[in-house]
Amino acid sequence: MFNIIAQISEKDLNQIVKPLLDVLGVVVPVLLGVIGSLGAIWVIFLGVKYAKAEDPQEHEKARNSLKNAIIGFVLIFVLLIALQFAVTIFTDWYKNYEFPA
Repeated sequence: MFNIIAQISEKDLNQIVKPLLDVLGVVVPVLLGVIGSLGAIWVIFLGVKYAKAEDPQEHEKARNSLKNAIIGFVLIFVLLIALQFAVTIFTDWYKNYEFPA
């Protein structure tokens, strides 16, 4: 019951894992590029809004928005890079797994 993978043959595991790894190998770098571009544009927009703010309350609101956007995009990048490392670790495990006879 606990060793479900032992019941799956190598051929079955290849049919499950290979397409998943192929999709992740294509999607993650594309997501990094898209999120990086959108993040840069958004941070520039918020920076301009921060620079143009005249009212102290508006200035503080723009500063908090800019800070939150930077923190959010850093978190997204960290998680996508962690996903890339996890895919690498999973791929190594999957390729080196010895199926029971």
